[in-house]
Amino acid sequence: MNRLYALTILCCLSNLVFSQQLTLTGTIKDSQGEPVPFVSVYLKNTTTGTSANVEGRYVLKLKAGEHIISFRAVGYKQQEKTVNLDDNKALDITLDAESYTLDNVTIRANAEDPAYAIIRNAIKERKKHQQEINAFSCDVYIKGVQRLKGAPKKFFGRDIQKVLELDTNRRGIIYLSESQSKFNYRRPNDIREEMISSKVAGRNNAFSFNKASDLIIDFYDNYLLENKLSSRGFISPIADNALFYYHYKLLGESNENGERIYKIQVIPRREHDPVFRGIIYIMDDSWRIYNTDLFLTKNAGINFIDTLNINQQFTKVEQTYMPTNINFQFAGNVLGFKIAGYFIGVYSNYDLNPKFPKNFFSGEILKITEMVNKKDSVYWKNNRPIPLTPDERLNYIKKDSIAKLKESKVYLDSLERENNKFGIGKLVLRGHSINDRFHKEYVSFDPVITSVFYNTVEGFAVRYGVTFRKEFENRKYFSFRPEARYGFANRKLTGSLTTNYYYNPVKRANIGLSFGNGIFDMNDLGSMTLLGNALNSLLYERNFSKFYQKSFVNLNTTRELTNGLQGYLGVDFARNKYLTNSTDFKFIDVKDLEFSSNNPFSPTAEIPLFPTYNALSATASLTYTIGQRYITRPDGKFYTEAKYPRITVLYKKGFDKILSSDVDYDFVKAELFQERISLGLWGYTSFLVGAGKFLNSDKMYFLDYKHFAGNISTIFPPNLRKFQFLDFYQFSTNKKYFEAHLEHNFSGFFTNKIPLLRKAKLEEFIGGGYLSTPDKRNYKEFYFGLQRLIFKVGYGFAYDGSKKISQGFRISYGL
Repeated sequence: MNRLYALTILCCLSNLVFSQQLTLTGTIKDSQGEPVPFVSVYLKNTTTGTSANVEGRYVLKLKAGEHIISFRAVGYKQQEKTVNLDDNKALDITLDAESYTLDNVTIRANAEDPAYAIIRNAIKERKKHQQEINAFSCDVYIKGVQRLKGAPKKFFGRDIQKVLELDTNRRGIIYLSESQSKFNYRRPNDIREEMISSKVAGRNNAFSFNKASDLIIDFYDNYLLENKLSSRGFISPIADNALFYYHYKLLGESNENGERIYKIQVIPRREHDPVFRGIIYIMDDSWRIYNTDLFLTKNAGINFIDTLNINQQFTKVEQTYMPTNINFQFAGNVLGFKIAGYFIGVYSNYDLNPKFPKNFFSGEILKITEMVNKKDSVYWKNNRPIPLTPDERLNYIKKDSIAKLKESKVYLDSLERENNKFGIGKLVLRGHSINDRFHKEYVSFDPVITSVFYNTVEGFAVRYGVTFRKEFENRKYFSFRPEARYGFANRKLTGSLTTNYYYNPVKRANIGLSFGNGIFDMNDLGSMTLLGNALNSLLYERNFSKFYQKSFVNLNTTRELTNGLQGYLGVDFARNKYLTNSTDFKFIDVKDLEFSSNNPFSPTAEIPLFPTYNALSATASLTYTIGQRYITRPDGKFYTEAKYPRITVLYKKGFDKILSSDVDYDFVKAELFQERISLGLWGYTSFLVGAGKFLNSDKMYFLDYKHFAGNISTIFPPNLRKFQFLDFYQFSTNKKYFEAHLEHNFSGFFTNKIPLLRKAKLEEFIGGGYLSTPDKRNYKEFYFGLQRLIFKVGYGFAYDGSKKISQGFRISYGL
């Protein structure tokens, strides 16, 4: 019996030994003794593994026993080592440079390079490889590091070394994060990822920006990275039309794991096409991608950075190959800030036959729970697959310590004493703020310079407000804003109070209340900015905007009803009063020009457009985005760019005799809207189509009409809804309407072929608008121009029916 007990105990101890996790560590160097960064370190014939760090150090957790470890890096010979683990061990590795030979290849003079035949086969098999996996799940570890290699001493008057916590040479890590996730995919486009842990240096309560789906780049697609680093995508070296854009050169072949691998250099046919440069590795017979070492440069049209290197390694999983190591390395120089860094993803433990439950994929592409960023240093020490470098370890310690200090009341009080100092110049130009970060309470006073304006109704006037904001956990907040407005010519003082409570960020739920009185534009979509109208009035004697006075109470609420469906309900009571001009002051008296009246339909006579009246109305709307995707975090729900259009339906009712209301109407409308529809190399298209009708218009006034976003200024803020040549008031209707807007950006498809324009990275665009109402049929406008980032310059024409009514340049700015 004692022997039986002893045997049982021995078996238990053996099981414990062989089930516990042991650690294999080491450094990987080349034959010259230099570290080899980002080497894939995997158990042979599995997807259990990790990656070396930027200094060639690796850590691999394994069960006790004998293992064959594979070491792979692009540009080096694959090496395998057998290790017998009965305790933690160190194993250093030396990798030799890859040896790709042309021994079995005959290249004749003037003949086509053999690489072309290989690439043609890869293109032929592209769709097959793209679609052979219907679904998979895997574990993902992502590490992101961004470094500043150099920076100006000051930027907008601020000391860069202090602001970014850099060394004396203004260098250092400005972003360091890690995350672990479970990633799930189902063809054709279903994604669901759940973040398990997240760590960001110096931001203990923040969540990592890392997202596994952002790192998966599939060179079996024809176009990649659309609307990310450029307005249009980049052409894969094995795209269907790749031979039109690339030259190829076979650099050699080798054998790895019994497979023949071809090393092929991809070379742009034209220097400035949106294509990759570098090396792609193709497997013989199956014509699969084995590795990639490809670059994008400024010549390819990328923005914000100078170079991007995409390094992928694939490992055999069952009968296919899946990416196990994906590395994005980048460098650039923006406004004197020299940046460099990388994001590396380690994909492991693949399941190619997952059993997803019903409704598993719901549009939620990433879920981050409240405990994700609560893991301590012990957890990360035991679970971090890529070891930290010394400066990364120091960066965590330093920034986490500073972050704790910054959360203390003593530090925040000292900071606020400095930041909250009052200054006349500051108040005039930038406004003044009084912040209490410890209690998360903020008060901001408007800049004086933007509060002063002029129009012919009020004369010189001031509109000034103060905003108070109280923040709560997870991005909930309450705000209120008192605002006063005074016109020196009409001597009218008005004031209002607006309150807002954002009470459920996950449901995007909000409730608002505002009341008071004020001066408003007769077009509820707005006409010109106060500054724009003031300049036109004072310098050119053109008072385009028309105003009225309103005393009001408004209560509204909005909430997400289900994914992608946002509901809105608002009730508004107003007493509206017509106003007349009270001054004709101007800086420049333009010959043969006089200010028009405040009635847009009676410019030469001040005839009231409407009587003083009361209006009680209610508005309900639903906005649904087809196929809406989103990220869920404890502090809110964040929509990602939708692939399909957004639909809005709205109903507005004017109530007669309730609370002495003098209106009676019913209005319905529907809109279809989508931005940045990718058309590959041809750029992207945006459109908006809308139609509406007054089902009943028994009692209503001009202010209750359906108005349109017009423009008659040369310089204006852009908006797809805005007509570029339409009068602000003349086309408003109380019947029915149809409007359409379309704009296409070619993203440099043509300008890229013109050297001077190519250097400026200008993008060409065309667009147009259409509006029809019973009284104003077939208004049309067409325009074209060039764009660079947020600035657009165009020229267009406008027609009322077949009659040309306007043409000219238009300059817009902003996002």
